[in-house]
Amino acid sequence: MEQKFNASRLFIGSCLALLVTSLTFAIRAKIEGVFSSDYGLTGQEIGWAFGPAFWGFTIAMYVGGLIIDAVKTRSIIWLAFFMHLIGITLLLMATDKTMLFVANVFIGFGNGSVEAACNPLITTIYSTNKTKMLNRFHVWFPGGIVIGGVLAWLLMDQLHLSWQLLTGLLFIPLAIYGYLFFGQTIPETERVSSGVSFKDMLKNVAAPFTIIAVVSFMILSASVPAIKIDFSSSLTYIVMALIVVAVVIEGKFVNKVSLLFPFMLFCMFLTASTELGTNQWINALLEKSGINPMIILVVVTGIMAVGRFFAGPLIHKLNPAGVLLGSAILAVVGLYLLSVADGAVFTMSAAIVFAFGICYFWPTMLGFVSENIPKSGALGLSIMGGAGMVATSMVLPLMGESIDTAGPQATLRYVTILPAILVVGFIFLNVYMRNKPSQH
Repeated sequence: MEQKFNASRLFIGSCLALLVTSLTFAIRAKIEGVFSSDYGLTGQEIGWAFGPAFWGFTIAMYVGGLIIDAVKTRSIIWLAFFMHLIGITLLLMATDKTMLFVANVFIGFGNGSVEAACNPLITTIYSTNKTKMLNRFHVWFPGGIVIGGVLAWLLMDQLHLSWQLLTGLLFIPLAIYGYLFFGQTIPETERVSSGVSFKDMLKNVAAPFTIIAVVSFMILSASVPAIKIDFSSSLTYIVMALIVVAVVIEGKFVNKVSLLFPFMLFCMFLTASTELGTNQWINALLEKSGINPMIILVVVTGIMAVGRFFAGPLIHKLNPAGVLLGSAILAVVGLYLLSVADGAVFTMSAAIVFAFGICYFWPTMLGFVSENIPKSGALGLSIMGGAGMVATSMVLPLMGESIDTAGPQATLRYVTILPAILVVGFIFLNVYMRNKPSQH
């Protein structure tokens, strides 16, 4: 029997859930200074306490993608709601590093559960416009950062109100998205409704065991300081080569499926690191640019929000693979211009080019996988998103070390290598897609 559901209401609820997620990122960045000045926490203690918001996000996405069809999408959505509710409440009560850590555990799992549930939900309710609607859904991540940044500036910097009032505003979109989902019919994921088995979903991730092992190791290395990857050691590259061989053997020869998913997963490491790594370090990278880096961040994320909302015509004209190639080219140009920029006008112009480059990366990567490897199901989307977040957590310390030793401009030139590799990869992807029909 066909399920009856209110697609518009479910979509708006999903957008507001993602808004809560992005607002927590913006507010956390603002209150960092408060816990240092008012509560006496060191930078190391604050970094430790904020960590669960990042790796908790990834673990929740990863686990959610595996179990969503067993426990149903509805359960993951309500898990996100209650995790958000508990986490925000604990955050308001936090006065030390332990309470701050615990609050971020709940917030991190809430944020990851939103992505784990809502990405496959949107590809299910808009099965003929997946990439377009995923772009519109992901408007609310950069959009929320803009909204959160403006609210933080207005309430705390201009009106000198407390950080608790700013944080308490999170309850408004939280309550609304809870109301929108309450009592609604939430459809099975596309994988279940189309009759694809759990075993087939694993198989169509191309090499489930090796990919799961790689992502699990990345989660550990991002969250356990003792586990460190040394990129100056030849052993690291030997291990990487062995992983590639294992993926190829398991995917191509054991499961006898396309290696398109592992290729897209590799590209996700680079697209996420290019976008989130640069934005996270924007203050240190552009502090001497002649313009407030936070203004640049608001402009960049604002362009990303608007661009994603109007992504439909561009995707129809160029197709997702073409959009990804164009994005990578603009990201290379934008990062290079930022590395040589001198003065406010030049820097802002370069940042705008960079913003258009990274604008479509995240949602279009997810949309491409959902459209061209649909049997990978919710697990495929969760592995992609989770790996993107963890890849960012791994590149951040590398960028920080480079900023300290080589300087901001040299670091920007180093980061330019990431989208440059993507340009080559996406050229091959476009050729592959022209010569081979999409897999179903």
